Amino acid sequence: MNKIKQVSNLYFVNPGAFLLLLLIPIIWMWLRKQERFVKLRFSTLAGFSEGISIRAKLNIWLPNTLRLLTFLMLVIALARPQTVFEEKVIEAEGIDIIISMDISSSMLSEDFKPNRLVSSQKLAADFVDGRAYDRIGLTAFAGESFTKCPITTDHKIVKEFLLQLECGQLRDGTAIGMGLASSVKALSKSKAKSKVIILLTDGENNSGYIQPMTAVEMVKAFNIKVYTIGVGSTGEALTPMGRRADGSYPMGYAKVVIDEDLLKDISSKTGGKYFRATDENGLKKIYEEIDQLEKTKMEVEIVKRQSDQFFIFIFWAILFLGLEILLRNTIFRTI
Repeated sequence: MNKIKQVSNLYFVNPGAFLLLLLIPIIWMWLRKQERFVKLRFSTLAGFSEGISIRAKLNIWLPNTLRLLTFLMLVIALARPQTVFEEKVIEAEGIDIIISMDISSSMLSEDFKPNRLVSSQKLAADFVDGRAYDRIGLTAFAGESFTKCPITTDHKIVKEFLLQLECGQLRDGTAIGMGLASSVKALSKSKAKSKVIILLTDGENNSGYIQPMTAVEMVKAFNIKVYTIGVGSTGEALTPMGRRADGSYPMGYAKVVIDEDLLKDISSKTGGKYFRATDENGLKKIYEEIDQLEKTKMEVEIVKRQSDQFFIFIFWAILFLGLEILLRNTIFRTI
């Protein structure tokens, strides 16, 4: 169960009170009319060469302005402003998901920009961001496999581990069966009703001591659904041709070969689906489709609490009125 607290904007219970603001011009004219100044005649204005004092200038507009502000604050108070506190209580039946990523050297092929691995990492991270209520884990495989991150609700750490994946961390090759087996192990203790593996690869199974179909039987035993993704363009792609002693990869053009029949077989026997991504945009759409296929069940209850705020405006009205009375009877006092 998750609780999310939100505070809405200021809400007015009686917004019709704001019609009283139309009286402001009439009130201003009435206040000006109430002013009384004694007319005195002088034979010369030489004594007034310095002009009107600051006190006299303020006396012309400040008291009346304070009265208008008092009226404005009272109108807002009559509108009865409230702050609405909204609390969402969400009961979510999440899905446990393992992302199984191929990190063989061929994932450095440059038919995706900058390469298949970086594009796959970025879009997988976006997918993780969109699964707010699911537990997600990460496995990686090449010629062998390992669990990089167990299933967790801490999506920040999942993304950090995801972006740490590099080609060369494992013996080279493509052990799809091993990748599946590691993913099953990561989900073996899951009590979630829905369990999913998203397996992404760009090659053919050529390594590992667990065959893919053997791993599929393990998947079925734990009632896990597998979505397989084949990554790679058609034709030829600029691909690593080996690995130098310094860890760098010489590049050359090679034919893109993906065992689509195997990947389709894995997904169909486990209730999942096979996808082929020939470019980054296609891979993005695949993750979006998987996101739609695997929906988290949620029940949302909204609890609202109102808090009156009119007393704040009454306070300011009293303050403005008190200040106006004080000024009229002290520094702006007239005879």
